[in-house]
Amino acid sequence: MSRSVRTSPEGSGRALNEAYDTALLDLDGVVYAGGNAIAHAVESLGTARDGGMRLAYVTNNALRTPGTVAAHLTELGIATDAGDVITSAQAVARLIAEQVPSGARVLVIGGEGLRVALRERGLEPVESAEDDPAAVVQGFGGPELPWGRFAEASYAIARGVPWYASNTDLTIPGARGIAPGNGAAVEVVRIATGAEPQVAGKPLPPMHRETILRTGAQRPLVVGDRLDTDIEGAFNGEVDSLLVLTGVTDGAQLLAAPPQHRPTYVDADLRGLLTGQSEVTGDADDGFRCGGWTATAGAERLELTGDGAELDGLRALCAAAWTAGGEQGCGLDSGKALARLGL
Repeated sequence: MSRSVRTSPEGSGRALNEAYDTALLDLDGVVYAGGNAIAHAVESLGTARDGGMRLAYVTNNALRTPGTVAAHLTELGIATDAGDVITSAQAVARLIAEQVPSGARVLVIGGEGLRVALRERGLEPVESAEDDPAAVVQGFGGPELPWGRFAEASYAIARGVPWYASNTDLTIPGARGIAPGNGAAVEVVRIATGAEPQVAGKPLPPMHRETILRTGAQRPLVVGDRLDTDIEGAFNGEVDSLLVLTGVTDGAQLLAAPPQHRPTYVDADLRGLLTGQSEVTGDADDGFRCGGWTATAGAERLELTGDGAELDGLRALCAAAWTAGGEQGCGLDSGKALARLGL
């Protein structure tokens, strides 16, 4: 895909909830962690919605049904309908339905979200490789998923049954920290079979297609915490993105990001939806300025001088790092500069 390489976060003179018609929000690490609302999420989303922005929740987590997710969000104080939730289970079910006969059996390695999505597409979920499945689908099944389920998938795949995965996120954030995600479970089956699944979830096109089909968004803004799913998915879909620092991505990872992982905007949390975004000015020779900060790329490390809001310092550092890194990503030491910002 031909496009210019992003070398700096963009500024916005308008609040983002006014500049975009629909927020395509990731859930884990953005709206909640371990089931509990992240600070400022409930109030920020309510204000954005009341201001006319449509909120759609786009998650790679295939465990729960859209109705269950909507009920959870409503309990947290974010009034949500099932139609506002788009899951990787829905995306992978559509992908399978386009490739197998109507009414075909599908071996499910995962939770109820996958089963509901398959039935929505006229497919029959089954539990065993002996049930003559036309496909195997694997999605996050939670910490209680029995080890034997991976064996069932392996038996079917070894017989030539096509394999699909809702997503391949290696980790998932929770209340106690970062835990293994569906991608880790997919690796177990890959090791056993040597096969490769067709994957539907972010950052791949089937998930973006599912989202646009279900929301009808005209000017969407992807909001996420992961560079390799949320931000890369926005890049692949050629739409703008907002990275929030409430999930798995830290400052060092952001500064080292290759072009497909560089967000349009960066903010601390979902309050960033309700504000404009500070503009970065300057160049590689004289330094990149944002707020009261100036960032430059030296021979071995990124340098930061000045004072002001921490996020403005991070934005200036992004410009210095992304410009220096070009299409490869920046390998300069950022530790001292980030420590000045408390990141």
